[in-house]
Amino acid sequence: MLRRVLQLGLGRGLPTRGLSTRREGSTLDWDGKVSEIKKKFQSILPGGAWNPLYDTSHLPPEHSDVVIVGGGVLGLSVAYWLKKLEKRRGAIRVLVVERDHTYLQASTALSIGGIRQQFSLPENIQLSLFSANFLRNINVCLGLWVRKASLCTQEYLAVVDAPPLDLQFNPLGYLLLASEKGAATMESNVKVQRQEGAKVCLMSPEQLQNKFPWINTEGVALASYGMENEGWFDPWCLLQGLRRKVQSMGVLFCQGEVTRFISSSNRMKTSSGKEVTLKRIYEVHVKMDHSLEYQPVECAIVINAAGAWSGHVAELAGIGKGPPGTLQGTRLPVEPRKRYVYVWHCPQGPGLEAPLVTDMSGTYFRREGLGNNYLGGLSPTEEEEPDPGNLEVDYDFFQDKMWPSLAQRVPAFETLKVRSAWAGYYDYNTFDQNGVVGPHPLVANMYFATGFSGHGLQQAPGVGRAVAEMVLEGHFQTIDLSPFLFSRFYLGEKVQENVII
Repeated sequence: MLRRVLQLGLGRGLPTRGLSTRREGSTLDWDGKVSEIKKKFQSILPGGAWNPLYDTSHLPPEHSDVVIVGGGVLGLSVAYWLKKLEKRRGAIRVLVVERDHTYLQASTALSIGGIRQQFSLPENIQLSLFSANFLRNINVCLGLWVRKASLCTQEYLAVVDAPPLDLQFNPLGYLLLASEKGAATMESNVKVQRQEGAKVCLMSPEQLQNKFPWINTEGVALASYGMENEGWFDPWCLLQGLRRKVQSMGVLFCQGEVTRFISSSNRMKTSSGKEVTLKRIYEVHVKMDHSLEYQPVECAIVINAAGAWSGHVAELAGIGKGPPGTLQGTRLPVEPRKRYVYVWHCPQGPGLEAPLVTDMSGTYFRREGLGNNYLGGLSPTEEEEPDPGNLEVDYDFFQDKMWPSLAQRVPAFETLKVRSAWAGYYDYNTFDQNGVVGPHPLVANMYFATGFSGHGLQQAPGVGRAVAEMVLEGHFQTIDLSPFLFSRFYLGEKVQENVII
């Protein structure tokens, strides 16, 4: 059914016609009115060019096969793979709607840019392996991903006559520390990681001290260290590279906010005799920035990649509005959670070989550049969750919660000096802190790419491909992400990830 709907939507895009905004006469002085009238007359004289009175270039098209809500890396990755995998060039019209064209508050731009394969779930490991392969070869010809291998048959983000992207990938790995209590779990995780093709080694406290003498190994029973395809990169570069690429592929962009969905509905009975209502979105209302103006966009598919605000977007489509305990009443459990990133200076701190370190306390840090600067953070407890209504930084949180564990693990950090800090949002999945990928069971043409709770950036290339495969083919092909489907929230089936950072 979904494929049929998509087929009906493909290729039906009509020429863009914007909505004009009326300007009341009281806001124009008499000279202004005369000037406008003169311009209008001149435009219809022989040889005169038509100059529209109102610029409508900022409006989205009236028709698009796919509307992607959210222009961060996840939304752009979906757009990229939809165009990359389409059967006929230019067959699919894709519109990306992003409300913040500056990305000042976007999770992508405020991320620390880490990438790791040190997860416990095979699906998360596979996603990060796919993405590492994508990022390391972003400017060259690379091929279709075959499990743990690739064939040189296609390009990634290279654009003709454009300079190559410099992701500034630092392949220095992640170093995770475990206490005696967590050592067995770490061993089990590393076994799964190796089975999936990740190159991760286990280190005893003695080996750890020999390789990284600046670490205090007190309380450490075991460490795991990523030897390949782990480290950090420039998130802004990836965002701009994806945007540049998809624009070259014909993807349309609009600055605005999705405020409403218009849907059709049909009542059906399940095999058990229960009555359910199936919905299909056929129109998206996009409100223009700083205006009451909006544009309705007819579409066949909607991708919810709105990050921390994807729960709100789902509610606009009626998701979670039914009776409690029913599928209709099951909400998308994704909400904004504020996280701090602090930058500090320490001349005697770890050297250039330092990986991204995650302590048993949850505190993490990495180097930033060559000037003895470091950045890091710590997720608060449920009781300590800060107000997500603003992005103000709490410096006391660093002083009281982070600095003691940093100084204990790296004695040189006792003399560190905090230089700056920022706050950003996690698209936090309150159910199990893992991504939501694929279609909604009742709003059949809304697909999700959200809820990754802090690891969406590093997995965006693989997630984007997975969503595109589901839209175009009706099933996952490259990586089976069935455990991440929306239906698990109704069924109460948590996807348990042991390595949450």
